[in-house]
Amino acid sequence: MAKLLQIAIDGPASAGKSTIAKLVAHNLNYVYCDTGAMYRSVTWAAIQKDIPLDNELELEKVLDDITIKFVPSEDGQQVFVNNQEVTKEIRMPKISNNVSTVAAQVAVRKYLTDLQQKIASAGGIVMDGRDIGTTVLPDADIKIFMVASVKERALRRYKENISKGIDTPLAILEQEIEKRDYKDSTRSISPLVKAEDAIKLDTTNLTIEQVIVKIMKIIEKKA
Repeated sequence: MAKLLQIAIDGPASAGKSTIAKLVAHNLNYVYCDTGAMYRSVTWAAIQKDIPLDNELELEKVLDDITIKFVPSEDGQQVFVNNQEVTKEIRMPKISNNVSTVAAQVAVRKYLTDLQQKIASAGGIVMDGRDIGTTVLPDADIKIFMVASVKERALRRYKENISKGIDTPLAILEQEIEKRDYKDSTRSISPLVKAEDAIKLDTTNLTIEQVIVKIMKIIEKKA
C-alpha cells in the first residue's frame, strides 16, 4: 500500500493556495484542509461578539465556545461555525482585513495548530496556509511555497470579489495585500516564511492547470 502523504502548501494572500490545494487533493483523493478558513471563522465569531481582535484573553473565550465544521458541497466546501453556515461571510473584506490580527494571537494559533495536526495525523492530507511547512507540519513529506506578484494577486482577488458581487477598487486591493503581507511576515508567532526544504513556485505567469501539472510532478518525483 502506498504511503499516505502530508502535503503542505504555503504562501502569501491570494497566491492561489486554496484553489490549487483543493485540486491537488481531488487528484490524489486526499482530504483538503483549509486552515485559512479556520482563522477566518474565529475572526468572524469574534466580530459577531464585538470582541477586540487583539485581546487574547477575550479570544480564548471564543475558542472555548466554537465549533468549526467543513461540509462538502457541489460548489466545493461549506464552512459552519457553531452550526451556522458562514462560507460567504468569512470571505468578506471585513474578515480579510482583520484575520491577520487574530492569527497573530498565541492562543488562537495554538488552538488551531493542535486541531490541524490532529486532522493531518493519518496522512492523506493537503493543507494550505502560511505556516504549514514550518510549524503545523514541519515533517510534511512535500512542501510547496507558492508566490506571485502583488499586482497579480490583487487582480485575482479583484476577479474573485466581482464574481461574489464585491466591488473593491484594484488599487485598494493592492494596498490591502501589501499590508497583509507585512503583517503575516513580521508577526512574532509563526511568521510567513519559506521552509528551508520547501520548493518555491512562482505562479505569476502560470495558469491553474500549469501549476497543478508542476505540483503533481513534484509529488510523483518525491513520492
